[in-house]
Amino acid sequence: MTTPTTPPPAPPARGRRRAPSRMERAAGRAAALQRPRVLLALLLLLALTCVMLLDGYLRAEVGGDQRVRTGASASDVPEDVLDGGPILSFPGGQATTVSVPDKTIVLTFDDGPDPTWTPQVLEILEEYDVPGTFFLVGSMVSRHPGIVRDMVEQGNEVGVHTFTHIDLSYQSQARVTREIEQTQLALAGAAGITTTLFRAPYSSQTDAIDNYSWPVYESLGEDGYTSVFIDTDSDDWKRPGVSKIVDWATPEDGEGASVLFHDAGGERSQTIEALPKYIEKMKAKGYTFTTVSGAMAEQQPTGAGPAGEQGLQAAHHEATGAPLYEGKALIAAVAVAEWTVPALSAGLVVVGVAVMGRFAMMLVLARRHHRQRNRRRFGWGPPVTGPVSVIVPAYNEKECIEATLRSLARSTHPVEIVVVDDGSTDGTAEIAESLGLPAVRVVRQANAGKPAALNNGVRHARYDIVVMMDGDTVFEPDTVRHLVQPFADPAVGAVAGNAKVGNRRTLIGAWQHIEYVMGFNLDRRMYDLLRCMPTIPGAIGAFRREAVLQVGGMSDDTLAEDTDITIALHRAGWRVVYEEHARAWTEAPGSLGQLWSQRYRWSYGTMQALWKHRRSLTDKGPSGRFGRVGMPLVVLFQVVTPVFAPLIDVFTVYSMVFVDFRAALLAWLAVLAVQLVCAAYAFRLDGEKYRYLLMMPLQQLAYRQMMYLVLIHSCVTALTGGRLRWQKLKRTGEVGTPAGTGG
Repeated sequence: MTTPTTPPPAPPARGRRRAPSRMERAAGRAAALQRPRVLLALLLLLALTCVMLLDGYLRAEVGGDQRVRTGASASDVPEDVLDGGPILSFPGGQATTVSVPDKTIVLTFDDGPDPTWTPQVLEILEEYDVPGTFFLVGSMVSRHPGIVRDMVEQGNEVGVHTFTHIDLSYQSQARVTREIEQTQLALAGAAGITTTLFRAPYSSQTDAIDNYSWPVYESLGEDGYTSVFIDTDSDDWKRPGVSKIVDWATPEDGEGASVLFHDAGGERSQTIEALPKYIEKMKAKGYTFTTVSGAMAEQQPTGAGPAGEQGLQAAHHEATGAPLYEGKALIAAVAVAEWTVPALSAGLVVVGVAVMGRFAMMLVLARRHHRQRNRRRFGWGPPVTGPVSVIVPAYNEKECIEATLRSLARSTHPVEIVVVDDGSTDGTAEIAESLGLPAVRVVRQANAGKPAALNNGVRHARYDIVVMMDGDTVFEPDTVRHLVQPFADPAVGAVAGNAKVGNRRTLIGAWQHIEYVMGFNLDRRMYDLLRCMPTIPGAIGAFRREAVLQVGGMSDDTLAEDTDITIALHRAGWRVVYEEHARAWTEAPGSLGQLWSQRYRWSYGTMQALWKHRRSLTDKGPSGRFGRVGMPLVVLFQVVTPVFAPLIDVFTVYSMVFVDFRAALLAWLAVLAVQLVCAAYAFRLDGEKYRYLLMMPLQQLAYRQMMYLVLIHSCVTALTGGRLRWQKLKRTGEVGTPAGTGG
């Protein structure tokens, strides 16, 4: 499409710096206003990415390490530690173990909190007035902070069980530190505390300490942590039955024990049923229940070193300062992720259904349209043979104007050619006049924009049917003849032609070629049958002069004057159709920057046109068909669905990283296959060569993402009340006389 702008002023006098013109200052202000909106769009995408990464991290560490070490040597571990009590601390830097006093049970729970099972455990403990010590997974704490808060307020102790439940013996010191610190932040945000208690995953008993894990315990001990192991394991995770869980959790008569149950990590109904029976049994035997801190306070340390004050201190400490606020920020961010991801998942289902439904509808209706339009003896009525006016608005089109006019001169249908020079400064008008082509008239006007140029051309047109095209477009000899035949039906007010990318030899051009054939022309077949065509392309369209004048001509209210007038014609009661055989070859943007500018203008202009004609939703009678059918379809398929379509790609990446790589990849390939089928059928209908479809996978990975960003940028601009100026695209003139349909 041509893009009118103000011509530059005369060069400044030598030695003086030229002051910027009013239009240049306005353009500068517009560009300055756009930068914050671009930044806002990028920030929205970054925020979504961060939310997805956070949610995935809470469920499984990126590149999660599932290894669990077994059978390693323990030659470096002190014998007193291996044979000592289940509570290990390092007062004064020396390993010290503490045993649970006789007739005492330290009831510990691993892997929580769980929203289903942990509240039931807490209810049982409260009912029997028994404290517990819960070793919590940080990711679960951040997702269920309320449970942890209730747990602490009830008088239970909590300890660190890492953030992602991994075997620390395989991890670097930095990873170990991160696992601990993140869990402490989660505890600070959830309950306002930190803890000195620690239990490593997959290492519940002291005999699990080996040469690889021992440095981890030493390092944590130096930082003030007390590592808690067990004497007795209920093995409830095996679900052996309630009676066996109770028996396996019972220590030798009279001996104290640190006992392990699980309140998360799987189906825990047997644990819930066994726990009250176990408490009743142990109380009947004269046992009391305490916490880890309680056991340490009652029992002097035994083993390698003397008693230390550290082991006698309370396990919980109030979180203050930066850790408290960082923890609250973590909990808040996780809450956002916990709400956002399910909502996005639901949106993904809706978008997926809409996208697949659109593909199915396009295929069915496109096939019907093709058969109907190409059926023998099908026609609009008596052939249209009278001359028509072709309007060519041109602003600085010196590279293209000659090819455009020569292609029109070869038309098999009688035409007059009205070139409206919109204040060009590169000699476009002079080139058009110098060609000496018959039936070419050049009308000059001061730069006023494309809509004004088209309206000026309509005023100068001599015939009742006017064809509008861009100054960078070339027609085939039969294009005009095919384009005007639908006007044999007096109800037809406008006809959309088949715009094709002429400069398709580059990668960007090939991507746009696929988009034009599949996205634009397949859509137009569908909209044609539904009688709600939303846009007559600026590159090739024909109108009844009467219809154009009836709706007030081309409007400059929006940046998509072609969509604007098309909707206006529908609302005036005119029929708008698509003629697939009327082909025009246009020069598509040749760089990503120009492509962004063009599509940004298209997207924003379309939104402007839809908003301008929002009252079409309440139009009555035949003229209200666009409002009843077309408006909802355009909003759904050209605004809403594309805005949310990135969810498919985001969730594909999310699933590949955090869920199931193979399943996610297969799902993405299935969607690609459906799109490939649609594209192949569109190429068949248009007689195009299939080799371009080899670039479609790359198009889906790169080009489509850019189009998403453009649309999101347009939405942000629209929602923030921004204004967008028309920007001139650089032309090369490489689109000459078309070599053929499938070239």
